[in-house]
Amino acid sequence: MITLTPDTKTCMSHLLLKDTFDSLSLIEGEITTYNKFSIDGHIHKDFFEDAPDRDYSYWHELRSYCLSLIKGKRTPLGFKFVLSLGKEKFTGFLTENGLTFQPGDIQGLYMNLRYDGTRLVCVTGTSMNTFTMDKSLDEAWDRWVRTFFSDAGIAFEGDM
Repeated sequence: MITLTPDTKTCMSHLLLKDTFDSLSLIEGEITTYNKFSIDGHIHKDFFEDAPDRDYSYWHELRSYCLSLIKGKRTPLGFKFVLSLGKEKFTGFLTENGLTFQPGDIQGLYMNLRYDGTRLVCVTGTSMNTFTMDKSLDEAWDRWVRTFFSDAGIAFEGDM
């Protein structure tokens, strides 16, 4: 787990206006403006005739809704978004990083974005379905997130 402080303006632009984060799943979100709005990213499959074969909505499916709550003359009082690499991408992630875990061993690879009204912070995290003392997954995910920000041109300070 690492804590990064990305450039707020640049990161907000990528998060809300560009497709940078679109392939990540939204686990949950909370936006505080004139009210507090909560979003549960779980897909309710019984709503669909042909339900998606995944548990969570992708960020791109909810981005415009979140933007509509945030945009305006005043900045939001705060927000938090828990994003995750989709479970369907775990196999590729493990292979690319030479890890021996099985995709079913992983509960989630998380990127927690929190804005407190003045600054934006990103805290990474992993969750396993099994107990392990092996931290190689954490280290690989932390590297992935730093590379994700760097490749997007989002400057950040924090754990290097």
